[in-house]
Amino acid sequence: MATHRLTELPADVLKLIEDVIGPVLNVETVSAGYNSEIAARLHLGNGGSVFVKGLRQDHPRVWTQQREADVNPFTCGLAPTLRRQLRRGGWDLLVFEDLGGRHADYSPGSPDLELVLQAMWSLASATSPADVDLKTMPQRMATYVADPADVRFFEGRALLHTDWKPDNVLIVDGQAQLVDWAWASSGAAWIDPALWVIWLIASGHSAGEAESLAAHHPAWDITPAYHIDAFARAQERLWESIAHADRPDEWTHKLHMAARTWAERRR
Repeated sequence: MATHRLTELPADVLKLIEDVIGPVLNVETVSAGYNSEIAARLHLGNGGSVFVKGLRQDHPRVWTQQREADVNPFTCGLAPTLRRQLRRGGWDLLVFEDLGGRHADYSPGSPDLELVLQAMWSLASATSPADVDLKTMPQRMATYVADPADVRFFEGRALLHTDWKPDNVLIVDGQAQLVDWAWASSGAAWIDPALWVIWLIASGHSAGEAESLAAHHPAWDITPAYHIDAFARAQERLWESIAHADRPDEWTHKLHMAARTWAERRR
């Protein structure tokens, strides 16, 4: 379920931030994303800007803040640098460098697709840090596989982003950068491009076209097809469960249909 997004930065939060980074001249709240109560670009008195995201410390998903903070140094330069983490006044706040840029376009023929692939190739060299508490993909998919033994196909030590919605990919100076690492996990390296397949289908690609793009990832062709088949079926079940939750949005329905389309191709 999406977290309620505040449309204005609370005065107490603004004061907490100004106490550590100096005067803020302007606050630009951001509507994209689902995981944070606060998401805002702050224009500073020194002429710079930062991006702040946050949750109340008693929020049930406040753990995602710590995960983002812990993973940040290991993202191969694909994530904005974390400048500060503030836990004060009942809030957990992350202050990042402001990348600017624009959201990626996943539609067929978009030049951004090549940039996203380049980012995936770079991320493929990242290993899940041993001292960071990450869920594994076998753990995340255990509820959705038809055969419990199938989760072994998803094992691996790759650091995975896993949340490839276009809002989380920023095109900055001709490169793709990844934001919102709240659902970072460890697992097989081919899983990120597999998850991208579903977003590509939802963005207008056929299942075959989406898989052809994912196949450019170095881990795709060396992966047994039945591993990917099992994952596609698990994703169909996952998105079906999300689509039947309370008040699903338009994108949820699109992704449910996309996951179903992909699973049917893999059968």
